[in-house]
Order: sequence, then C-alpha cells, then structure tokens
Amino acid sequence: MSAVYPINPRKTEYEISPIFVNRWSPRAFTGEPVEDAALFSLFEAARWAPSANNSQPWRFIYAKNGGTGWDKLLGLANENNRRWASRAGVLVALLSKKTHIRNGDTEPTPLRNHCLDAGAAWASLAFQAVHVGLATHAIGGFDRDNAPAVLGVPEGFQVEILIAIGKQGERAALPEDIQAREQPTPRKPLASFYAEGQFNFKE
Repeated sequence: MSAVYPINPRKTEYEISPIFVNRWSPRAFTGEPVEDAALFSLFEAARWAPSANNSQPWRFIYAKNGGTGWDKLLGLANENNRRWASRAGVLVALLSKKTHIRNGDTEPTPLRNHCLDAGAAWASLAFQAVHVGLATHAIGGFDRDNAPAVLGVPEGFQVEILIAIGKQGERAALPEDIQAREQPTPRKPLASFYAEGQFNFKE
C-alpha cells in the first residue's frame, strides 16, 4: 500500500519528512477490519526501534474488532475512550519488560529505560501506520490497576498504553462533544525544546 499523507495545517521550522507532521491522533475510525499485512507491518516497524543494550523490552497484545480478546481490551479503556475506540479495527496493549539479562550475565537486572524504549517502539509503529494509510491513537485513560490481571500479564512487565488502530473515519461520525477535538494539534516553538550546555528552559 502506498504512503498516504493527508493535508493538515501544521508547519515545520525546518524541512523534515512529511510523515512526522502528518501523524496525528484521530478518534474517528470506520470500523473496517485491518488487513494482517498492514497490521503486522506496524509490529515489524516497532521491532526495529532502538533500545538500551538491545534489550527490546516492548511487547504487544492485540485484538481485532469483534475477535478474541476484543471485549477485554476495549473494556479496559475508560468510558469516554470506549465511545470512539469501539470503532477501531484493532486495539493493542503496549507492555514493557522491566528487567534484562545483559551479555555475560545469567541473572536479570533492572532495565531503567524500559518505558523510554517502549515509547520508541510505539513511535515507530505510529509512523508506519501513516505509511500504510492507517490511523493510530494512544490511549492513556484505561484501568491500569486491573490491566495486568485482565490480560494475563506476569510480574516484571508494565502495561504502558492502549493503542487504537484503524482506517480513519469522518469527524461527523463521532459524538458531538468530541468532534471539535478531531484535528491535528499544534506544537510549541522549536526553540522551547533545546538548550546548549545546560538547562535553560522557562517552564
């Protein structure tokens, strides 16, 4: 499938690939199935994300709309998120492994960067979704306390986010109170993110 870059009003201060500004987080999905080739290309992209000591701590638990595990994953989202996530083609729980056996060791030790590395995998997945014409939306509002038990996650792993994946739908299909938020969000000025030599930010 060819890359699809929808038009949006975001402007960059320096020239970058369009994929970065064309990735945003819509809530409107069509409810159509996501083809396996497209879905697994997202996981393939995530597989190549960078990680500390090549630990690759990310794990993905997915369910297709109406398929095995769908009700469990959708049920973890809070009530407001369920209103729109129910029309995604796929829901995914992103986990990170909190320990790692380093080269030369025989016992696992804490992996301080497990959340950061899982985030890199999520970003890779999200950009690949743009490339194949899909939309993604990370869901932070979910039942974190019960998610491990619901999903059968053992000790040593952390459930980071849920991710809705699907074909983007029309804004008008959303509940009226959500429609106004259905647009690409802006970013702070570039200069507010970097400083040379030491911390020099106005927070």
